[in-house]
Amino acid sequence: MVNLNLAAESQIFKAQANSLAKTAVNQSTDIFAQRHIGVNEQQIKQMLEILGVDSLDALIEQTVPAAIRLNKPLQLPVAQSEVAALAKLKAIAKQNQVYRSFIGRGYYNCITPAVILRNVLENPGWYTSYTPYQAEIAQGRLEALLNYQTMIVDLTGLEIANSSLLDEGTAAAEAMSMSYALCKTKANAFFIDAGCHPQTIEVVKTRALPLGIEVIIDDYASFDFSTPIFGALLQYPTTDGTINDYRAFIEQVHQAQALATVAADILSLTLLTPPGEFGADIAVGSTQRFGVPLGYGGPHAAYFATKEKYQRQVPGRIVGVSQDVHGKPALRLALQTREQHIRREKATSNICTAQVLLAVIASMYGVYHGAAGIKAIATRIHLLTATLATGLRQLGYEVTNQSFFDTIRVNTGENSAAELIQIAAHNQINLRWLDHKAIGISLDETTTEQDLINIWQIFAGSKDLPFDRELINSQSTTIKQQQLRTSSYLTDEVFNRYHSETELLRYLHQLETKDLSLTTSMIPLGSCTMKLNATAEMIPVTWAEFGNIHPFAPLEQTQGYQELFNELETWLGEITGFAGISLQPNAGSQGEYAGLQVIRQYHQSRGEGHRNICLIPESAHGTNPASAVMCGMKVIAVKCDRHGNIDLKDLQSKAEKHKDNLSALMVTYPSTHGVFETEIKSICAIVHQYDGQVYMDGANMNAQVGLCRPGDFGADVCHLNLHKTFCIPHGGGGPGVGPIGVMSHLVPFLPATPTTPKDAQPIGAISAAPWGSASILVISWMYIAMMGEAGLTQATKIAILNANYMAKRLEPCYSVLFKGESGFVAHECIIDLRPLKKMARVEVEDVAKRLMDFGFHAPTVSWPVIGTVMIEPTESESKEQLDRYCDAMLAIYQEAKAIANGDIDPEDNPLKNAPHTAESIICSDWSHPYSREQAAYPAPWTKEHKFWTTVGRINNAYGDRNLICSCTGMDAYSAS
Repeated sequence: MVNLNLAAESQIFKAQANSLAKTAVNQSTDIFAQRHIGVNEQQIKQMLEILGVDSLDALIEQTVPAAIRLNKPLQLPVAQSEVAALAKLKAIAKQNQVYRSFIGRGYYNCITPAVILRNVLENPGWYTSYTPYQAEIAQGRLEALLNYQTMIVDLTGLEIANSSLLDEGTAAAEAMSMSYALCKTKANAFFIDAGCHPQTIEVVKTRALPLGIEVIIDDYASFDFSTPIFGALLQYPTTDGTINDYRAFIEQVHQAQALATVAADILSLTLLTPPGEFGADIAVGSTQRFGVPLGYGGPHAAYFATKEKYQRQVPGRIVGVSQDVHGKPALRLALQTREQHIRREKATSNICTAQVLLAVIASMYGVYHGAAGIKAIATRIHLLTATLATGLRQLGYEVTNQSFFDTIRVNTGENSAAELIQIAAHNQINLRWLDHKAIGISLDETTTEQDLINIWQIFAGSKDLPFDRELINSQSTTIKQQQLRTSSYLTDEVFNRYHSETELLRYLHQLETKDLSLTTSMIPLGSCTMKLNATAEMIPVTWAEFGNIHPFAPLEQTQGYQELFNELETWLGEITGFAGISLQPNAGSQGEYAGLQVIRQYHQSRGEGHRNICLIPESAHGTNPASAVMCGMKVIAVKCDRHGNIDLKDLQSKAEKHKDNLSALMVTYPSTHGVFETEIKSICAIVHQYDGQVYMDGANMNAQVGLCRPGDFGADVCHLNLHKTFCIPHGGGGPGVGPIGVMSHLVPFLPATPTTPKDAQPIGAISAAPWGSASILVISWMYIAMMGEAGLTQATKIAILNANYMAKRLEPCYSVLFKGESGFVAHECIIDLRPLKKMARVEVEDVAKRLMDFGFHAPTVSWPVIGTVMIEPTESESKEQLDRYCDAMLAIYQEAKAIANGDIDPEDNPLKNAPHTAESIICSDWSHPYSREQAAYPAPWTKEHKFWTTVGRINNAYGDRNLICSCTGMDAYSAS
């Protein structure tokens, strides 16, 4: 009986323990959602009272149309605590096998200096800032990007470089498009040397197809120029490592009135003659090996350099030097007339982003090591490669390339390449299969002497080698004298000053403090969703199991990544209502392009390849028409009514008119005007009536998660901005991820990966790596895992509540331009500032710059309506922060009113002179008719914590007239 009682008591104890554990889990899973969402229950009630709504659910019922509302919970796993989610993800990560990879193909192991790893990559002061459109509060990031551009210009030997592109493959595709646009002949063919990286060739082919461009892949040495071409792409060194002399070929390219693009390994250019010195018009490549982890393919910063005469055709962004109102050198984005929001369907590129965070890391790698340090790294790699080749020759193998940098091609003779690769894998080493009798081996910064010995032993089939270890370090260069670089590089002061960790640490901190990020205050940008990027979400990014995996490692070594992809695809499919998800697009613009390509492929599969009309509302994102044109479509604009909604009559009329050729409608939901259009189902039905497909821009998915699903109300394709709704940080303008979701009939056409079913009809490669920027997908996985269904849905509701609360608070002074039928907005609102111009000649730019004096980033300025700002507070901000922002906007209105009343000078006032720098405040000759205190401390909280801009208002016109895009001439700025 005693034993039975003890057993019973044990069972009772276990039951109580399980109950307590379950309660603890439930409590802990609530914690993250409460930390992510910035307002508490009491504050929610206060905000609802101001809105005159009884409950949060009542607000949602009046805001989200009943016809599309999701009336069931999302089928997602139960929310986990930060600790539990990290533990589960760690278990997934451990399924990845981190082998020593010598695969190459443009991807290399490298060393991220610890000072850069901790103070840039892992630092929210760098990764939570926004694109530097408001340049006065982005001077640190812009300087780092100017360093990047200078580094690229120096190493490539060309005259101008942009501030980075998405990856080497897309950079090469952009070079092709630019060459095509500049072509003065009727040539329609683009030549690609067979020695280019395979993934680059695939991305370029994808881009060429819808434009009707013929791609010729051949050996450059035997190409017959009787075929007219508009451009050519060459790899330097080639994908199997050979260093070719392209001078004569490029001369022939120029004789054909075509442009020559060279895809060059950036590290090799410290030893090799740079492309600009042997005639290249464009140079592209990756800066991944400058301190950026492999990350199974990304994110990495690609570079793009060209001649100065082509500056207005360069894709992406360029940082330029201008000056502020005080005559002080200042930085900003140059040549912004190239942006898609202005050129729209005339744009030759839809790239509206960069890889800023990764470009900053690469630039700081250059700053830290300097010319001598980087050359030493390159020299060591090259000499180790030469040593490896010598040893393999002594083992009886033929190394076919006589001149190489870090990669050799080894003929395996009687041995099977596959068998040797299998033996290497058994020793946790990855080699590259070139063909049945050839293997590629690429060395890198992390290669050791022991690695060489291990590779020799694999090829020898024995641990005993027929030569002495003294072979190591006894080699000389294999690079021919005429191929060696003789010009200098990285001579500017910035590359020669910060070589100690102390100096670099202080430089990084100095730059960081010049930037406003989410560590400073809220950034309420409409359509950009600058929400919390939680630390727990960011931690796994730098785990070795995710960071040190080569994108072309065998699938059996990446089972952790495959599980991560499968779970994330399943979750995103459930959230959106789509049957299939592709994670490959590595930016929102690439998601747009991929989605439209899928639609194009679908029509072609049905024998309707002639369908090329794309209907786009007048209010659409500028990348929409640019993406459509890149996919070979003709853009037809659809009118919007006075409420900002799509004009159904105009849509019906144009769909009917183009019914035989209608391909797609591109629509943003909630609308670009920040409203849930009630007729969205009817809009989709009209397009489907004429066999068109509905492409939904997912920029505003932050207002839908848990409340409605695009797959349920008519969308066929939708791209998602994981760097917005799903918490991947903006990184100062990049990285981003733009996966697409599709309905079941479009699943066979999704971009190909190594796991694509054989019966599919995939479109070509969208990014260079099979799963795009794979390493940062862990961030979105963590966010969804920790939020769970209830947390995600609540976040959406609060995002809508916060936007409506701010709109209501601002209404006494500013009108909200568009509202839904019930008088509410979605997750963002457009505030009309045009009356200020009539009242006091105050421009929207004046308001944006004055907000900096209050310690805030401006909302989205003059888009989608000129003279307005679009505010999106997100769910992560506290009520205190929302109120402060509203107080700042209301105070600015009062300043404008004082101008209108004649109390303040219409030209010399706090608005026109904003932002005010510390230097301008302390100067002895203060002559303004307002006080220094009003200028610098316009609100109580600015006295508690003041963010100072380091430059005054920047003269953009001066910068465009005097374009300087590298450190040359920056002595005054560098000394500031």
